[in-house]
Amino acid sequence: MLSLTKKQKIIVYTLLIGSTILFLFPYFWMITSAFKSEAELYAYPPKWIPSKWHINNFIESWTSQPFNQFFINSAIVVIFTTIGQVISCSLIAYGFSRFHFKGRDILFMILLATMMIPWDVTMIPLYMEFNVLGWINTLKPLIVPAWFGSAFYIFLLRQFLLTIPVELEEAARIDGANSFQIYYKIFLPLMKPSLILIAVFNMLTVWNDYLGPLIFLNDQSKYTLTLGLAQFKGVYDVDMSAVMAITTLICIPPLIVFFIAQKHIIEGIGNTGLKG
Repeated sequence: MLSLTKKQKIIVYTLLIGSTILFLFPYFWMITSAFKSEAELYAYPPKWIPSKWHINNFIESWTSQPFNQFFINSAIVVIFTTIGQVISCSLIAYGFSRFHFKGRDILFMILLATMMIPWDVTMIPLYMEFNVLGWINTLKPLIVPAWFGSAFYIFLLRQFLLTIPVELEEAARIDGANSFQIYYKIFLPLMKPSLILIAVFNMLTVWNDYLGPLIFLNDQSKYTLTLGLAQFKGVYDVDMSAVMAITTLICIPPLIVFFIAQKHIIEGIGNTGLKG
């Protein structure tokens, strides 16, 4: 293992601290701007710290639009898509890793090839399909596709499942367990860190998604938080104080989830990224 001298450690830590400050600066500016008055927000030279912390900016911004409903809509989409991804991706990955059938490798290659297709290419066909089904202006187009799996998440889970010894599965079959019991009682608990990793990835993706809701939702009562945030952009100006306040609030749930699941995220990345 490469050992660093004291001088090298100081240089490395200095670079890391500097990079961290550079990375966190936009968040610092966002949070402080959320508490500023309109005059301080547009002041030049800029004021880094507000002279008076306007907490009412958050209340006024949140109540200016039906953000309670936007939050509920976002929570519904996040919860159901996460459940769908966890169930479908684990089942599909289990099938690709533990079952041997004709054309398995070809099907898996086709699955991986779908990751190279930009979502923008499938946007219009998806809209036409959901329009025929009568799902436009509902949350179904944002939820239902997640129940058919994601190629990237399936790949991650499959890589982890390939590292599990076959003897473990054979022992379970000798004890009389069928394929679903092996999946549910043996492989699913072993996949817990990887499934938490996928759940967090999916939550961040869906929580921050703007284009999907913009295309499929028309009624304001169906809007998610990202669409609600866009309502502060007018024809001639943008209410930056409200934008900063709502953006700060929107960032809180993902941060909470990340800090709670941080240990499992690191373990999941190790299981899926370094093995197989």
